[in-house]
Amino acid sequence: MSGAVLYAEVPGFYAEIERASDPERSERPLIVGGHPRKGGRVQSASQAAALAGVEPGMAMQDALQRCPRARTVRTDMKRYREVAQRLRACLRQEAARLETAGLEACYLEARGEPESLAETLRRRVRDELGLPLRVGIAPVKFLAKLAAEECGWDGQRRIAAGEEGAFLDALPVARLPGVGQRTESTLRGLGVERVGQLLALDGAALEAALGNHGLRILDLARGRDSAPFRPERHPRTLSQEHTFSEPQLDLDVLWERLQVLAQGLEGSLRREGLAARRVAVKVRYEGQETTTRSCTLPQAVGDAAALHGAATRLLDRTQAGRRPVRLVGLTVSSLSPEGGRDGQLELFPAPG
Repeated sequence: MSGAVLYAEVPGFYAEIERASDPERSERPLIVGGHPRKGGRVQSASQAAALAGVEPGMAMQDALQRCPRARTVRTDMKRYREVAQRLRACLRQEAARLETAGLEACYLEARGEPESLAETLRRRVRDELGLPLRVGIAPVKFLAKLAAEECGWDGQRRIAAGEEGAFLDALPVARLPGVGQRTESTLRGLGVERVGQLLALDGAALEAALGNHGLRILDLARGRDSAPFRPERHPRTLSQEHTFSEPQLDLDVLWERLQVLAQGLEGSLRREGLAARRVAVKVRYEGQETTTRSCTLPQAVGDAAALHGAATRLLDRTQAGRRPVRLVGLTVSSLSPEGGRDGQLELFPAPG
């Protein structure tokens, strides 16, 4: 291991997904969030909107006052989760050891030269997903994240061992993990606004003011981070779902939709190099009542035909066809590397 941790993040994740899907209108600032007239909040903003002062969490009406030219888009979490799965699969192609840090970001362990890996990751995400990627490289996790935040919208930055102090000293103390408004206010009362000023503070005084939390912050100010790197071998589950514009009673329509979902999951499994032994179908009836049926397969599978076959049998165990269905979903779990799978599937898998 090189001793370096990478933090890779797609900035403005939701907004960038919307921008990539509509390149002809990508020149306009874009804001993703709730309805402006219904108290909606900003979930994500494109680079142009962010430069105009739009920030996640602010009221959509305030955001549009700051950036009146912006195009607004309603939040589509189903779509963003699907792209997040593709993003992680893309990153795993280059770095097998990965720790998820939200839909839009991951920590990765470098294999070989970290700066070369960062360039490869950025190029791959741009080519395959049409999304920007910023990458921070550092000896510890929180510094890698801070380095990425200093890259702007699309770039990379490395903080080498021994450079921690030079990087941290001038940063506002609020940039340190765990320094929220209350802690920042306490530190300001001690005359501390920058990380370098925190290092000059007597440790006993800091502990008296903030307890063990103060000592933890002091360690971070010195560039130390005890947070372990927790790599995930692969996702635990993959899922897709569809909401119908009108409730459906027609089983043929439901079977066709499950086929589309199975094809989507086949692609996700292939990108991850995985196969699944457990399949679950979710059905939401008109009126919001939801039921789930699942089964464990005798062998791990990854092809759409096998997934669809299991899904239709599970659908038969619901009231679909007798009650109108508003939503249908398909989930696979008990995932394993595809080398261990067998494409054969018994006609009647064990029920879950």
